[in-house]
Amino acid sequence: MAESRGSLLAKSVQKHAGRAKEKFLQNLGKVDRTADEIFDEHLQNFTRQQNCANRLQKEFNNYIRCVRAAQAASKTLLEAIGETYESQWTGHDLLYVHCQSIDMLWQDFSHKLGDQVLLPLNTYQQQFPEMRKKIDKRGRKLVDFDSQRHSFQALQTNMKKRDEVKINKGREQLEEAKRTYEIMNSELHDELPALYDSRVLFLVTNLQSLFNAEHTFHSEASKIFEELEAIVDKLATDSQRGSYSVKKTNGASLPRTANYNNSSSLIINNISPTKPSVPDQPAQSPTKTDQPKTELTDQISVEQDKSSAPASPPQSPSKPESPKDNPTPTTNGVSGDAIPDAPSSESTSNRNGTTTVDSKSPSPEPSAPKKASSVAAVVNNISPNNTSTNSKNLEELYDIPVGASTDNLPPGVLYKVKATYKYNREDVDELSFEVGEIIQVVEYDDPEEQEEGWLMGLKETTGEKGMFPANFTRPI
Repeated sequence: MAESRGSLLAKSVQKHAGRAKEKFLQNLGKVDRTADEIFDEHLQNFTRQQNCANRLQKEFNNYIRCVRAAQAASKTLLEAIGETYESQWTGHDLLYVHCQSIDMLWQDFSHKLGDQVLLPLNTYQQQFPEMRKKIDKRGRKLVDFDSQRHSFQALQTNMKKRDEVKINKGREQLEEAKRTYEIMNSELHDELPALYDSRVLFLVTNLQSLFNAEHTFHSEASKIFEELEAIVDKLATDSQRGSYSVKKTNGASLPRTANYNNSSSLIINNISPTKPSVPDQPAQSPTKTDQPKTELTDQISVEQDKSSAPASPPQSPSKPESPKDNPTPTTNGVSGDAIPDAPSSESTSNRNGTTTVDSKSPSPEPSAPKKASSVAAVVNNISPNNTSTNSKNLEELYDIPVGASTDNLPPGVLYKVKATYKYNREDVDELSFEVGEIIQVVEYDDPEEQEEGWLMGLKETTGEKGMFPANFTRPI
């Protein structure tokens, strides 16, 4: 076994030495070499093709690393945006969903680049090292063939010591070297052009996958970013309207309260202003006030809410509000039942924000509650005898109504109501609904934004949140 290994090693050293000697002589021009121009052209094409594939693979690997880094950066950026975007701002939940969608787009994009572009490119590039080995082996066999050819020519030209045995052996070695070389040379003449021609189909398939992945990612991402832009535009609009402004509690609101007190004192004392009387306004759906309520406004709302009848269909705009929508006012602690039919200065108020007591007037269906800014309509009801009652009503302003069930409700839901009439919203922070829709009543985010006759709710079907008039619904 040791002798066999030794002999193989000796033959290998002798073969390498012979090839080195042959190449040296060929480089010096002492001996000729077998030329194959067609193969040389194939070899040039192969070398150029291999260099292009190597560079493409290198640059694409770098590109995918950058895409994955951008994906990670995008994810952390959107997380920061989601934390910064406050939960009570418009479109908060939708913004979170869109951010998740963008992250999924990044993952899908990175997956496609890896599976549909990089893996085929790696498979394509792996052909070149194997082909390069065959080309190098063909070169060694060509040197062996030239070396045997030159040795055989030397034996034939040496006429002094002509040895037929050596000549025959040299001829056999030459034929063996030639046959080995020609087999490999013939294979490469077929494989190299086929490999070179395959570059077109590979590039078409690979680049189509790349460009399609890019197109899909950027198209879908642009749609999502367009939605995000619309959410931010809506936030800007709401901010300009003061929806997210901090409510001031300093002396800036004192003059408004003082004005209300002055006006109410005039009405309580039945002192009519010098302004001409204005006809009663027709019944409307509840109107939200833009300014925060003062203590007096809250008290007025309590009295009006307490005296209002159950919600009824909205009245026609042309139909005036019935004087009996509000309870009969008290004067000096005497209820309206004790007032005689004939009007007097104590029981009759002017039309500047108050109602006239008339026991003979018909009682139509209750209309929607009037807006909270109608101070005079309720101040008449305030007297020293019911001050404690009013304070108690202030605490019970948003109590659960009679008939509303509080069992098995989701967290944060006070009770549920069912729409008895269709309502189309008139502002961006309101709800629109159809007859029969279920709405979950929840607390206002800011208690100062509470409006008399209005509730804050969530539609069960869509989860949309907003204000809605209570008289268009009934508790369930």
